[in-house]
Amino acid sequence: MYIENSIIKNFISFWLALMFWIISIMIIVGGLTRLTDSGLSITEWQLFSGILPPLNNDDWVYYFDLYKKIPEFTEQNYSMTMQEFKVIFWWEWAHRFLGRLIGIFFLLPLLFFTIKLGFRKLLNLYLIFFLICFQGFIGWYMVSSGLVDRVDVSHFRLSVHLIIAFLILSLILWNYLELRVKKNSNVKLNYSLPLFFLFLIFCQIIIGAFVSGMDAGLIYNSWPLMGSSFFPDDNNIINLFKFSAFSDPSLVQFMHRNLAYFILIFFVFLLFKIYKKKITNLYLAINIVGLFLLLQILLGILTLIYGAQIYLASMHQISSIFLVSSSVYLLYQNTNQQLLN
Repeated sequence: MYIENSIIKNFISFWLALMFWIISIMIIVGGLTRLTDSGLSITEWQLFSGILPPLNNDDWVYYFDLYKKIPEFTEQNYSMTMQEFKVIFWWEWAHRFLGRLIGIFFLLPLLFFTIKLGFRKLLNLYLIFFLICFQGFIGWYMVSSGLVDRVDVSHFRLSVHLIIAFLILSLILWNYLELRVKKNSNVKLNYSLPLFFLFLIFCQIIIGAFVSGMDAGLIYNSWPLMGSSFFPDDNNIINLFKFSAFSDPSLVQFMHRNLAYFILIFFVFLLFKIYKKKITNLYLAINIVGLFLLLQILLGILTLIYGAQIYLASMHQISSIFLVSSSVYLLYQNTNQQLLN
């Protein structure tokens, strides 16, 4: 995205930076909504009327009565009081409110900049806006999976919802970097290497959503072994090669652990290649990635050992935002330049 007008360019940069941080907050609140089991507290999708929270006791009774009709209440939270319901309601309401805020904060400036620059120059930003709108649909699609026959949402739909959020965040960061950060003209890595690394991080986020969605972090709270062995002793290794493995909590936790090991090994390979070839312009990016990768692994281990305590689990998700962002930065610094095989 090339913009000649420096004033417009600065405004768009500031706007994208603001959107990056708002969406980061949205991801954090979404994670806390899941960790507090709040996601099913609002059982209707009210695009406009849902902007306002309950304003009186009758409103609260209305929303609570709706919640009492779903399996999460009848089978699991049947003793919940109104005060307890209000706690989970506010988390879900805040999550949806932020979603609406993101849509408005993205659309209005986008229309303004379109008037100034034209539609074609901002086509990639319209793609992001489409993903933001699509994310709202996926969010309700996810919630609807937990309203009829189960006490929680589908972990598959949860993973789609989360990965789209990180995709939006990555695209916003990429467009910001194109406006504010000049690429180096030195020798680079083969483009596929940092791209594959980012792909692995996204795969880990998907598996992490499976772990969260099935509460798989509440079992095998030991490390480095899963109980007394490397492979979970409540399972058979042949089951790892079946699609049903993605719905098996112990196997999903096994995947999450071992994909983290593989990502670490691949990072060491990248680090070695960059330093061996003396690609100095990538030193900063790869070191930042390494810092956040080690932090993410440490927080993952602590989250596991302490039974997915909400503070540690939330910090684990927050650090994933920094890991993805630094990986995008590494990829950006390595694009559209001379390739080194």
